Amino acid sequence: MSIVSISNLSKTYADGFQALKNVDLEIRRGEILALLGPNGAGKTTLISIICGIVNASSGAVTVDGYDSVKDYRITRELIGLVPQELALGAFEKVWDSLCFSRGLFAKKPDPAYLEKVLKDLALWDKRKAILMELSGGMKRRVLIAKALVHEPRVLFLDEPTAGVDVELRKDMWALVEQLRQAGVTIILTTHYIEEAEAIADRVGVINRGELLLVDDKHALMHKLGKRQLEIELVSPVAALPASLADFSLEISRDGNILTYTYDPHKADTGIDKLMKTIATAGFTIKDMNTVKSSLEDIFVNLIKGNGEDAA
Repeated sequence: MSIVSISNLSKTYADGFQALKNVDLEIRRGEILALLGPNGAGKTTLISIICGIVNASSGAVTVDGYDSVKDYRITRELIGLVPQELALGAFEKVWDSLCFSRGLFAKKPDPAYLEKVLKDLALWDKRKAILMELSGGMKRRVLIAKALVHEPRVLFLDEPTAGVDVELRKDMWALVEQLRQAGVTIILTTHYIEEAEAIADRVGVINRGELLLVDDKHALMHKLGKRQLEIELVSPVAALPASLADFSLEISRDGNILTYTYDPHKADTGIDKLMKTIATAGFTIKDMNTVKSSLEDIFVNLIKGNGEDAA
């Protein structure tokens, strides 16, 4: 069952720039959805519209059955947002900042819940600290805490681990999983492919305002992932004979390794024919190794296929 439904959503700014183009998306209750895309792809615009910060040019968004425009107060209360920018009051204390954020949603004071949030984020010892004294990573945790204090059912994380060290990033991944287990639906945008690969249930790819696909992470890698067979030769070769031309092999710089890319899901991968042709050509194989495509490889290929150099 979907908790967020996005239908035919588009956004065109006053200067004519179309940030989103007819986006349709169903976000399932209790899932972790990662949105991948290069800078300017439309990820933040999409999140901003769902959260009621930006108005759509056309289309509709519902959150738990409530219209995001007509029922703004209800939908906003259901959503927590961790923005990409570290926008915090410099002279506030952590505890006071969280109390203020909870009060904005007319929630009754609940010190026990705030304590739990701070402890889950390893911020309890910093509750009396002034925000300007915190490190960038600590400020990022405070932003997450502020997004959680009104007990939302849907949490948007816009580049949540940007500028955060590897250890803290993994701590946050564990926190995200903990929130999901508590029933919170989580949507995150990220530039870290390994982040999506590590914690997401489904992956969506956005480029130039279009949602190229949304699929289960493992199903996506199964359907689109290629494999490469690396063949190490005993003796290097400077060029390939004509008999091997149809296999589109790549030769390493030193001429010792031939790389063959194939689709593992096809009945005939061509490997058997390749091995026989290599033997007929007089090459002696020293070793072989199979390399699977990563989610990053798939992402890069999708973006390139959409008419943009991902680099």
